[in-house]
Amino acid sequence: MGQKINPLGFRLGTTQNHHSFWFAQPKSFSIGLQEDEKIRDCIKNYVQKNMRISSGFEGIARIEIQKRIDLIQVVIHIGFPNLLIEGRRRGIEELQTNVQKELNSVNRRLNIAITRVEKPYGQPNILAEYIALQLKNRVSFRKAMKKAIELTEQTDTKGIQVQIAGRIDGKEIARVEWIREGRVPLQTIRAKIDYCSYTVRTIYGVLGIKIWIFVDGK
Repeated sequence: MGQKINPLGFRLGTTQNHHSFWFAQPKSFSIGLQEDEKIRDCIKNYVQKNMRISSGFEGIARIEIQKRIDLIQVVIHIGFPNLLIEGRRRGIEELQTNVQKELNSVNRRLNIAITRVEKPYGQPNILAEYIALQLKNRVSFRKAMKKAIELTEQTDTKGIQVQIAGRIDGKEIARVEWIREGRVPLQTIRAKIDYCSYTVRTIYGVLGIKIWIFVDGK
């Protein structure tokens, strides 16, 4: 049997860092984990509701969370900052209020900062969103995958692999289709590889998109 491992977890401590930084006792660890999930879901829902461009992109590369005793610091790495509603300062304040309500935490302050990602199409999450949007619009999956690879090639990455699984094009039997361009050395720990797994709901059913991007390394 094939032994699969998440490429990000496999590289923790070498080329990959945690997206959440905090400490908790074993008994309260699960509460902290659920809190992180609430923060991420609340931010993504807010961005979806308040998008000002018609592309349908959330454009969020990743959300980093740092927790202290009296402060929760959230950094949103976003590819297209104009996705947040106009009047950016007001948008962030409104987002902070929404997340604070969701968390229901009185003792801790919440601070949200937004960082722009220089090359959005070098981020697997943004690429997966792009492919998902194409599939929802009934674009051929091969065309969507090739277009995604073309967009990545403009960002100086060394290799990319895209995989789509499920009832592709509405066929009766589910299958897995993948395409690779350049090198993607998944077994080399020193190779910096970005990865994401994304679920897209189409009229045929649920499809899974996986993207591996070889950013840097040997």
